[in-house]
Amino acid sequence: MVEVGDKASTARRALASGSIRMEPATFERIRSGTLHKGDVLAVARIAAIQASKKTADLIPLAHPLSLTGVNIEFFLEAEASQVRCQAEVLCQGQTGVEMEALTAVTIALLTIYDMCKAVDRGMEIGEIQLLRKEGGKSGIWQR
Repeated sequence: MVEVGDKASTARRALASGSIRMEPATFERIRSGTLHKGDVLAVARIAAIQASKKTADLIPLAHPLSLTGVNIEFFLEAEASQVRCQAEVLCQGQTGVEMEALTAVTIALLTIYDMCKAVDRGMEIGEIQLLRKEGGKSGIWQR
């Protein structure tokens, strides 16, 4: 791990997104809440929050961070038959929260896949990317 002990503690924020594309019938079942396993987006939101808090356990050289906020949003895009996830992660610390935001998005999308795979094994996860990061010496970066 990189030594961050001498870095100033600053407000950090990262925003990441990704999507999962599926059959229209699967999309409708998510939207209507009629999948056998329950409310897909509620479960995926909790999974994303848990994953953001466990990032250092999953990514070997990531620093364990004390997060101050995690916001997960889902956007249902009927014309593309996809769900887009956006994760915003915040902390006050010495290193950024980009990995926590990217991990949250990834796990949210994998959870959706897991909950829907019985009806649609051809779902595609993609477009996982950092949209914005704030804080630290490098300041703001935006896609």
